[in-house]
Amino acid sequence: MTKQRKRYSAEFKAKAALEVVKAQRSLNELASEYEMHPNQLMQWKRQLLESLPLLFADRRSQGEKEQVAKEAELYQQIGQLKVELDWMKKKLACSVAERRGLIEPGHTQLSVVRQCELLGIARSGYYYQPIGEQAENQQLMRLIDAEYTRHPFYGYRKITHWLRDAGHLVNKKRVQRLMQTMGLAAIVPKPNLSKPHPAHPVYPYLLRGVKIERVNQVWHPEGTRDITYIALQQGWMYLVAIIDWFSRYVLAWEISNTLDTDFCLVVLERALKRAAPTIFNTDQGAQFTSTAFTSRLQQAKIAISMDGRGRALDNIFVERLWRTVKYEEVYPNDYPSLIVGRQRLDAYFPFYNTQRYHQALAYRTPAAVYFEDCSPL
Repeated sequence: MTKQRKRYSAEFKAKAALEVVKAQRSLNELASEYEMHPNQLMQWKRQLLESLPLLFADRRSQGEKEQVAKEAELYQQIGQLKVELDWMKKKLACSVAERRGLIEPGHTQLSVVRQCELLGIARSGYYYQPIGEQAENQQLMRLIDAEYTRHPFYGYRKITHWLRDAGHLVNKKRVQRLMQTMGLAAIVPKPNLSKPHPAHPVYPYLLRGVKIERVNQVWHPEGTRDITYIALQQGWMYLVAIIDWFSRYVLAWEISNTLDTDFCLVVLERALKRAAPTIFNTDQGAQFTSTAFTSRLQQAKIAISMDGRGRALDNIFVERLWRTVKYEEVYPNDYPSLIVGRQRLDAYFPFYNTQRYHQALAYRTPAAVYFEDCSPL
């Protein structure tokens, strides 16, 4: 007997994808609510973002216009169904667990599948028996994040031994997988430190021997592999920021519940509204070697610098911000959700830029150094 593949309605996919795009909750929380694997939600998010430009496309052929009209009619019907479904759910204003309890497996006229549809729950969730490993992995990721922040030159082997010494029974493969999910890699000079996407171009490293002596000379996306992991009480989020190397001024930042290119582009656009650097230096991660990202830099006539070799010294510099952010803001507050994390960071970065003194800047603030030497576009 073959197992039937689960099918989701277009309305369900659109609603779930929009929740991911809004980035108000972690991917882990959304996956738990919708009772599916996080990768499925990420795939729907990509499909949604890829289809959005079609809504604004001009000079479409007659066939395309007819297709759009048909889709509009279908979406209208979906909207009406959503209204009716939301109304029905109000009549069943109880928790998911309580709704699961309403299912009657032996019903003579309604199958379990149809009962799940009427109650607004996933059939897989009805049959699923939690095994409790997710909470354990999340705790391990918190420990890994803290130890890696203290010693960013630790790879998965040393992290594994550290966890074992702390009493956790883990193997190297598990730690390696969790670190890959978190976007962590040891900061040491070695071949192929950061591999780009095979289809993305690699640009030469432009900073070897260059003295950084003015603002907007070099910008850099900040963090481990230029994106840093932040644990939440339920799930996690990713944080990226663009920093001016000379002044340490944070020009822009953003968080996301998925590790993709879109939120990196959002940060770049915000930073470019303020100024434009001579050189934008980054690693060879797929987010920053993507055509969308590098094309935007080329459009602004910014020189692109990236090189896996020599990144160890660069990362020693750029990791300082994340250590400061995590020890002063993230760890003490233990964000319960992505929304709270955004609110807290929205208050912290102005403090970092305008009030926090830096010994390397002769006990001045990044804003004082940046705006003293900053010339308008």
